[in-house]
Amino acid sequence: MPAPNFVLDTSPGKHQVVWKVSGFSQDEAESLLHGLANQFGGDLAATDSTRVLRLPGFANRKLPEEFIVQARQENDAVYTLRDFTIHEDSPETPRHLSDDQERPRKVPSDHKSQSEYDWAYAKRALARGDDPEVVIQRIADYRSEDKDDPNYYARHTVAKAQAQLPSERHNPGTSGVSESPPADKEPDH
Repeated sequence: MPAPNFVLDTSPGKHQVVWKVSGFSQDEAESLLHGLANQFGGDLAATDSTRVLRLPGFANRKLPEEFIVQARQENDAVYTLRDFTIHEDSPETPRHLSDDQERPRKVPSDHKSQSEYDWAYAKRALARGDDPEVVIQRIADYRSEDKDDPNYYARHTVAKAQAQLPSERHNPGTSGVSESPPADKEPDH
């Protein structure tokens, strides 16, 4: 694995890494990101090419104590597909993504992250008149194992859903289960 160009410390023990690359298509980049997340235990839902990273110098407020995001530059190299090797299925099977071999498994185009399912659930529950506090509690309980602060996450999801519902009532064609959460919803890292 090539050394990253930048490492962002996003919370205690959690990091985001950035590589400068050249010659990648969007599909190749997302396929590589998914393979890397799979190999190193990263967040598989955070492998899209439009991912927004945490900004250095800003506070991560999802934690009980605010954490200031820090970045450090590791090198200035620019990488190509041939620089990355991932191990698919077992440590003994290296695969170079630029070879004409089978590509790593991709997330199906209809795949939805758990956050998208939470967002859709919140909108449905609120639209049918469920108490927002009950919806918050249900989401927080369900996500208690995989969120640093499930109550904050649930409250944020429900507040955003509440804010969008009035506009959807005036524009009925815009609602739907397949909608993504708002862009300012942050991934876990």
